[in-house]
Amino acid sequence: MSKFKFAMYWAGSCGGCEISVLEIKEKILDVDANFDVVFWPAAADFKYKDVEGYDDGFIDLCLFNGCIRNSENEHLAKLLREKSKVLVAFGSCAATGGIPGLANVANAQEIKDLVYRDNPSLDNPEGVYPQERYTMPEGELELPHMYDTVKTLAQTIDVDYFMPGCPPEAHQIATVLDVVIAALKGEGPLPAKGATIGVAPKTCCDECKRVKEEKKISSFRRIWEFLPDAEQCLLEQGLICMGPATQAGCGSRCTTVGMPCRGCYGAPEGVVDQGAKMLSTVASIIDAPTPEEIAKIAASVPDPVGTFYRFGLADSLLRRARV
Repeated sequence: MSKFKFAMYWAGSCGGCEISVLEIKEKILDVDANFDVVFWPAAADFKYKDVEGYDDGFIDLCLFNGCIRNSENEHLAKLLREKSKVLVAFGSCAATGGIPGLANVANAQEIKDLVYRDNPSLDNPEGVYPQERYTMPEGELELPHMYDTVKTLAQTIDVDYFMPGCPPEAHQIATVLDVVIAALKGEGPLPAKGATIGVAPKTCCDECKRVKEEKKISSFRRIWEFLPDAEQCLLEQGLICMGPATQAGCGSRCTTVGMPCRGCYGAPEGVVDQGAKMLSTVASIIDAPTPEEIAKIAASVPDPVGTFYRFGLADSLLRRARV
């Protein structure tokens, strides 16, 4: 029997999701035993024309990581959708927009102005802007068109499954691969279409073993300003920890080593807007008798959008019209 076909693509992201697949250690042997890699540009020399030549549905499993930032990302998303039986929005950037989605507080031209006009580099002191097309004697060069709005993968194409995390945890990836391989062999069912996989039906806060006392706080601090108690809840120590508004699945890796949860696993089931949920949680623990004091405490939260919507702005209720 021939092997199943595997693909992985890196769109608007840092590339950490590519590395996370290698962190499954010896489990990578199961991938090799069951799959032929037919497209994985980060790992081998594949070309877009290779994918264009495949029949529709030729790829059995495609892990697509990264948001849709530009026209190249969108083209590959649509192409891989046509060629793939099972396509997974792999990692926070694909699932909810991720950190690149924070660019939605500005448009493309404002970002270019900031980089090339307002802060020119030593390599580009004249502040020359990149051109999408440039004619050379050898032919025309082309750069992808940068969109004004960062989109999630599901805002661009139909997605079969979502697997959040920045990046997804190795043990969750291994478990999901087992399920997919069994299903492709006819030895088990796939999850319901549209399911979020690699997570648990509770919050990161529920997974965290730190002691919680429902303590009220009167100010917020940042992690570099003090040494947190090793056992007490970080939120109750005045650190913005997204655990109460983040679905479980990572094993509370960050809080275990003294770092607040950043929210990369996305909103828990039933929560429409992760940032709004966290804002509600924070409001419930503020200890202040007057509106003025409440406002003062709230003002101590640095970069509210980046704090409460670090991984999910593109998928939140705050998103603007997409162009």
